[in-house]
Amino acid sequence: MGSPVRVLAEATPATRDRYVDLLRVASLGVVVLGHWMMAAVTPDGVGNLLAVVPALQPLTWLLQVMPVFFFVGGFSHALSYRSLLRKRPEGSADSVYAAFLRARLQRLLRPTMVFVLVWGAAALLIQLLGGGGGLTGVTLRLVTQPLWFIGIYLAMVAFTPPLLRLHERYGWGAFAGLAGAAAAVDLLRFAAGVPYVEFLNFAFVWLAVHQLGFLRADGRLGAGPGLRPLRRPALLAGAGLVTAVALVAFGPYPLSMVGMPGEKVSNMAPPTLALLCHGLWLVGAVELLRAPAARLLARPRAWRTVVAANGVAMTAFLWHLTAMLGVYGAMLALDAPLPDPATAGWWAQTPLRLAAAAVLTAGLVAAFRTFERPAPPSATAPATTPGTGSGPLAALGATLCLLGVLGLSMVGLAGLLEGRTALLIAVPVSAPAAVAMTLCGWLLVERAGRGRAVR
Repeated sequence: MGSPVRVLAEATPATRDRYVDLLRVASLGVVVLGHWMMAAVTPDGVGNLLAVVPALQPLTWLLQVMPVFFFVGGFSHALSYRSLLRKRPEGSADSVYAAFLRARLQRLLRPTMVFVLVWGAAALLIQLLGGGGGLTGVTLRLVTQPLWFIGIYLAMVAFTPPLLRLHERYGWGAFAGLAGAAAAVDLLRFAAGVPYVEFLNFAFVWLAVHQLGFLRADGRLGAGPGLRPLRRPALLAGAGLVTAVALVAFGPYPLSMVGMPGEKVSNMAPPTLALLCHGLWLVGAVELLRAPAARLLARPRAWRTVVAANGVAMTAFLWHLTAMLGVYGAMLALDAPLPDPATAGWWAQTPLRLAAAAVLTAGLVAAFRTFERPAPPSATAPATTPGTGSGPLAALGATLCLLGVLGLSMVGLAGLLEGRTALLIAVPVSAPAAVAMTLCGWLLVERAGRGRAVR
């Protein structure tokens, strides 16, 4: 018997698009590396390297790769939902939707909730013992911030069935509609000064990128009528890059494609039309690399590496900030020299810090990776089918999960004893309330997707 990774790699069907798996792992890896590089930690707090050295901000046009992950998500969600429809031809739309949500949320929320509960218990203990100041307090605020990505991804999962139907009816028109809505939001925001309208682009921008994944699933990002195989991705990349450059050069958009401390306008929070165009150029660029990547992934060793990384990617993403801040905390505790950010000494020390963060992340992955594995079906459990009304129940559960995860990413885990809150859609939310909301939502999705026993 070979290792589980080798067995999985060798069992890969010939029809599987291996490049998608590589993009999923690579995009999360770039995000992790970017977070490690941007952290400018001093004894006084945590800053942003891009704010210290603004000349480095153009690098975000390469390192801001979340659009690629959401693009890959659209591809995977389309295939997964269609597969479920084929397997349950007799099922109602409600039952298939509930089963789809349950299957997708299980693997996403299991490692996330373990992360939240472990850190929540640690945060409570620290504050009961009178801690929570200095770097510890900053850590308690920062470690949950990447959960915004989980919240947006939950929304994409929930919207997959209706948006997939729009895609099947209108194709590129569905994407154009979402992109046009994103442009209209920015116009109302910057030209008309309409308050709060910008938050709609959390949906329009990211769902437009997600819609590109549907187009890829149907082979519509490749050759079109009268076009050579690489012409459409090249046009997509070129148009996206030129438009993004023009928007930044002549519009109200900042240069950085990630959020910067103290900036009045961010391309990320909420997303802007400039970020959507940035996503277009990234999607076109990665599609241009598809053929050489496929040749690389045909090699057994390369494919085994991707399979192994995919099995722990979410766990590594959840814990990478913990590892990075742990390295800095150890340096401060040991009175190790911590040069000022962006100085020669800081850059010389960077490879050692990155290596230490990678080792600590690997240890955390080893400890928590089991929660990322899908739960095996019980041999004694009765067959079940979601019943009538399961779709709305699952949608309610997914909404609660989305709001809970986003709320937790905003409020953090500091100030638990003081009842610290953050404003989520005009409603103050505390960390315990956000966790309770997420758990209740997950239970609703589980209940709706599992359904009742079939006699």
